[in-house]
Amino acid sequence: MIRNMTEIVCKTIKLHRSLWTNSSEKHQLLLRRLSTIISNKNSSNRKHYDVVVVGGGIVGVATAREMKLRNPKLVISIVEKENALAYHQTGNNSGVIHAGIYYKPGSLKAKLCVEGLHLAYKYCDAKNIPYRKVGKLIVASTPSEGKTLLELYERGLQNKVPDLKLIKGQAAIKEIEPLCTGLQAIWSPHTGIVDWGLVTRSYGEDFLQGGGDIYLNFGVRSFQLSEDQDYPVLVVAKSGEVLKAKYVLTCGGLHSDQLAESTGCSRSPRIIPFRGEYLLLNQEKARLINGNIYPVPDPRFPFLGVHFTPRMDGSVLLGPNAVLAFQREGYRWTDVNVSELIDVLSYPGFRKLAWKYASAGLYEMVKSLYVPIQVKELQKFVPSLTADDITKGPAGVRAQALDEHGNLVDDFYFDMNREKNGNSVGDRVYHCRNAPSPGATSSLAIARMIAGKFMDEFKLHNQT
Repeated sequence: MIRNMTEIVCKTIKLHRSLWTNSSEKHQLLLRRLSTIISNKNSSNRKHYDVVVVGGGIVGVATAREMKLRNPKLVISIVEKENALAYHQTGNNSGVIHAGIYYKPGSLKAKLCVEGLHLAYKYCDAKNIPYRKVGKLIVASTPSEGKTLLELYERGLQNKVPDLKLIKGQAAIKEIEPLCTGLQAIWSPHTGIVDWGLVTRSYGEDFLQGGGDIYLNFGVRSFQLSEDQDYPVLVVAKSGEVLKAKYVLTCGGLHSDQLAESTGCSRSPRIIPFRGEYLLLNQEKARLINGNIYPVPDPRFPFLGVHFTPRMDGSVLLGPNAVLAFQREGYRWTDVNVSELIDVLSYPGFRKLAWKYASAGLYEMVKSLYVPIQVKELQKFVPSLTADDITKGPAGVRAQALDEHGNLVDDFYFDMNREKNGNSVGDRVYHCRNAPSPGATSSLAIARMIAGKFMDEFKLHNQT
């Protein structure tokens, strides 16, 4: 039985390898095409909009697209401060299509993730965007982890994660991942990988083809009151460029709290930037990793732990850790913005969080500076891994919303300043202050939810 199963797995791996090169070439051609389309339609003669969406990450672009689909007559633009869509969180994540195992049954996160999984695969198929269903193993390496694993498995079943299986014994684990060791595991065959930056650009192309406009290099400086009663909101760029809008939706990611504060909303929850640093597996070893290999998360800490993650380009990421970034877009230790760092350190919520997880936080910092510690953690799952097999990899920064009591905001958070006064535009600016992980997987489902809330709030479903 084991030998037959191994033969099937080996044949599947060979098929994936043969498809990999074609997918990679297709990926690069599609990426160049979408980037060219968006760059060529970077601006418009129109300066008056029913809706301006601030933020060119996957949630903002997906939501703008969804609003256009619901009411094609709406005149909508997206403004993005960088020179490309998906520049920060979306373009620097691990590229996993999550299945919805971890989340509390019945929660909005669980519902949106499972719904988003199916929508994402359907969309990629329709648009010929390359992806791979490499699957995911969540591996228990000790008896104590086995109990938590079974709880996760029950969660996954309640969340209706498709085709979830409990794998018992090392031999069964090795049928799926020959290099991996463990006592038992959860196998999620529909967990996949994709380039979420590419997906976001495709959403952007849909939006443009539907008549929307995209402004790149448009960093918002302020929202001001216009003298034009039909378009009462001025969206003012740092460059001085101005758009007029009836309503504004912000999906600002790492800057979402600052955008909300600018229209009179509360300082809390605050965005705390956490950098996740990855290692890269060398090419020879990477070929031997078939899919995602994850640890059983420690319920005491808000981190998933280090894991193995294949990518569409054929590489395999190892990690990440989780360390405080010294600026909102701090991808390296040397990226420091003193005013942003002081803002984080002076926030009561961060100080309470830092005190609560002081030992874990220090350990994460040590791991960042001393790679052998990370290697030791990874060897729990792949004992043959050595320091010679790895190199430094990329990093991403996560926008973690944190309340003033030091609690991680683990749900969606929307905000609007409803106080009406003569100088405020706050009651026309709707903020998405937190779209928790897995935001990319859930993006189309999240877009449906946000578009519905926003269009209900401002009665835009039938506006012409």
